[in-house]
Amino acid sequence: MMNAILTKFNWFALAGGATTLAMIAVSLVYPWWQLTVGDNLLTVDASPINMNLGFLDASFSIPFIWALNIISILSLLASGITMLIYAVLPRKSYSKHLLDFGYKKPLYTVLFFAIGLVATTMICQMVLNFSIPLMGSTTSTLPIPFVSGMTLTVMLSAGFQWSFWLAAVAAGLCIAARIYHKKVATAEPKVSITAAPRAEAPPIPATK
Repeated sequence: MMNAILTKFNWFALAGGATTLAMIAVSLVYPWWQLTVGDNLLTVDASPINMNLGFLDASFSIPFIWALNIISILSLLASGITMLIYAVLPRKSYSKHLLDFGYKKPLYTVLFFAIGLVATTMICQMVLNFSIPLMGSTTSTLPIPFVSGMTLTVMLSAGFQWSFWLAAVAAGLCIAARIYHKKVATAEPKVSITAAPRAEAPPIPATK
């Protein structure tokens, strides 16, 4: 009985879809990664869903990045809803297609964001000779062309926020749903068949 309940739904997909939708809502407010230069001289709130730049307490966004954020939101929203639909219908003929569509997007979003972040910091280091930490604090000297031949040392603080780890959990749950699909798809519901009682033959009258 318990095994039939466990294999009726894909619980990992249910959790993964719900966590993905929750992550979208959270990421609209909290960034995945945050960089602060000086005493709030410059702030960078980065995530695939919401990217904001701040300079001297003035916040602004770049239209191209804003458009990419909208695409990312729609993609993850479709992924979360698809995972929820698949979770309650894991044995339909189209269920595998729903799963393949939904489970990859949170993983790819987390990977591409992390890779892009690492690449950006490396480019700044190699091209501009400006060190940006991924996590923690450090001091760095601004490139000479930026300050008219003078050098300026500033403190930089950066780190991944809890919303990034929520996105990583969502990606992990979606991967687990893909692995668990084999067990759900091959499980056959057990139907108990009870034999009907045999009708007794009527008594044969005694012959005289």
